Amino acid sequence: MPGPAGDDDGGVRADQGNEEGDRRAEAGQRNPEGGGKFLRGRARPATHTLVAFIDEHRDRFGGVEPICRVLTEHDCKIAPSAYYAHLKRRQAPSARTVRDAELKTLIQEAYDANYRVYGARKIWRHLNRQGQSMARCTVERLMRELGITGAVRGKKVITTIPDPTATPGRPDLVDRNSVAGAPNRCWVADFTHVATFSGVVYVAFVVDTFSRRIVGWSASTTKQTRLVLDALDMGL
Repeated sequence: MPGPAGDDDGGVRADQGNEEGDRRAEAGQRNPEGGGKFLRGRARPATHTLVAFIDEHRDRFGGVEPICRVLTEHDCKIAPSAYYAHLKRRQAPSARTVRDAELKTLIQEAYDANYRVYGARKIWRHLNRQGQSMARCTVERLMRELGITGAVRGKKVITTIPDPTATPGRPDLVDRNSVAGAPNRCWVADFTHVATFSGVVYVAFVVDTFSRRIVGWSASTTKQTRLVLDALDMGL
């Protein structure tokens, strides 16, 4: 027989609520202290992060299967088979990893033999002439991993020269919020460079953050203060 309206707990008995609290406490006790950060995240961590976590705490949980079960309960799904497969791949590198290591040696040798000036296109053609068939994008990717680049014709353009006497950490006047509620409330300015046949041209522009329209601009062959002030004067 249902009790009085004031004693109704919404269909949940007192002892049932205590049992729920005990289960939640047990689940909280099983959470390792080191896993608090990524267990509270919204997205599932990467597999290698979960594998490293399991390696660190597997003894505390009594094996791989129990910790995988607890992680799955906290929306960090990983099966024991996925853990062991990741370990196998880490211990025995894949065919692509082995091939990449061989190609990196060939790329580095070709790069050094040509005075360290060859870029990805020339190294790709050089290796293909030697019978090493590979895609150009593969050469570009491996050169990025090796940290090598070809020589670039022309001088390097420097758009900003830091002032050693300036105060570090300029104040953020818009508080990282570059959206205005009406026209002419907030303007932002910047300048860049454009390579042309006759040389480098510097272009400055001022943008209204409400309409996203350029309200002022200027161009010059030098990057002096007048370049930015001319763009600002046009907007005013």
